[in-house]
Amino acid sequence: MRVTALLALAILLFAIVAATPAAARDHENDPRLRGAYKFREGGWTYVHLQGTPEQIGFQHGYLLAREIEDNLHVYVVEAPHHAKRKWSFFRDAAQNVLWPHLDSEYQEELKGIVEGLHAQGSALDLWDVVALNGYIELSDYYVPWINAKEGKPNPPEAVAPGKCSAFVATGSATKDGKIVIAHSNWTSYAEGERWTMVFDIVPASGQHFIMDGMPGVITSQDDFGVNASGLMITETTLPMAKGFDVNGIAEFDRSRKAMQYATSIDEYAVIMRKGNNGGYANSWLIGDRKTGEIGYLELGLHHTPLTKKKDGYIVSSNFAADPLLIRDDTPGFDPNDPKSSMNARHIRAEQFVKEHYGKLDTALAEAYLSDHYDSYEHKIDADKRSLCGHIDLSPVGEKVWDDPPYFPEGAVTGKVMNSDMAAKLRFTGRAGHPCGDNFTAAPFLAAHPEFAWQKPILHDMNAGPWTTFTADEKAPAVMTQN
Repeated sequence: MRVTALLALAILLFAIVAATPAAARDHENDPRLRGAYKFREGGWTYVHLQGTPEQIGFQHGYLLAREIEDNLHVYVVEAPHHAKRKWSFFRDAAQNVLWPHLDSEYQEELKGIVEGLHAQGSALDLWDVVALNGYIELSDYYVPWINAKEGKPNPPEAVAPGKCSAFVATGSATKDGKIVIAHSNWTSYAEGERWTMVFDIVPASGQHFIMDGMPGVITSQDDFGVNASGLMITETTLPMAKGFDVNGIAEFDRSRKAMQYATSIDEYAVIMRKGNNGGYANSWLIGDRKTGEIGYLELGLHHTPLTKKKDGYIVSSNFAADPLLIRDDTPGFDPNDPKSSMNARHIRAEQFVKEHYGKLDTALAEAYLSDHYDSYEHKIDADKRSLCGHIDLSPVGEKVWDDPPYFPEGAVTGKVMNSDMAAKLRFTGRAGHPCGDNFTAAPFLAAHPEFAWQKPILHDMNAGPWTTFTADEKAPAVMTQN
């Protein structure tokens, strides 16, 4: 029996080695991989990266090579439908528009990702990776800008939509007087099912931080995280924002830099404003656990108002607030349309927080992100107007985003954190709909053949449990199956 068992083990080990690309086996002892690791839990992939920019990049590309290839394929498929442009257009823009203005630190990290990919036998190159990082700002901001410059009609889908639900609260608004912050990422299910990374990064320069994210992207991109200075960060997209500065710094560069280097709300605003290219324009919700202060930075291209408070709350559902910003940066946004997702969710967010004022904690934050009340219909209805969005269940779609009925899109993750968790670089997240509902691709595509073009990229999106992650965390003793 022992000989048989040893023989079986030897055959298994040989099969594993044989299945590993030769290029990968050659790099297993590469010193650039020292200290890096990943594991799966609760529907998330936890990735620990550390070192110089080149080392962090190499670790990222090496550990997530297959996930990066899969993630990039989503945008290659989506680009002709969304922006009416082929992937080659985004590669060219990445090289000629974004790359020249990136900080050298992040250029080195991006090149490191490519080296890690190549070590795993991937054929992706630098411009694929830069285009992946900049896809949102290129497709929804640069494309409309260049179409206007060239006198071409703009695709209805190529517009900054404004999808996410969030709040931050402090002082008398919360149960313990400290900060509570929450965020749900809204995006297509094809993108969101892959937007389930937890990056724990210890850079040689700057601060240790932990954030959610997607494979191949150096910033969170839906921007939920905390750094060692105690800044608790998230955002929702400014609705229908317009404008792009080709001489500015990419948003993915600035948001990563702010997460890594800012030590106060004011410093965060300075970093985000410097070189602002207008791409991926967001309303930023920031908490500072050291002071208990919270801030709200509306970062348009022309106007960037910052408000701060040490008591109260701020809700955000892609609702532009500043009158000048609405006039000059989000001219397509109508704050008085109660049927739109943005306004309806803003109304419901205010209702929820006021109802629970003085009691807000992480449990209520999870309930907020899971909420299905439609403030326009005045009833429970998981749809485009609920804080936990299910546009795939909406028979009317969302005209301001040019989403047709039943478009497979909505809330794809939820994350919550309080000040005590922030002190430990910790947050709790749920992969999939925050409410816990699952999305199953096959019956959906059978019922809605108009979305058959998504079949190569649209997978099941099953909700995991609310799972807590901490910086420097190791793989759990008992791994979850997902």
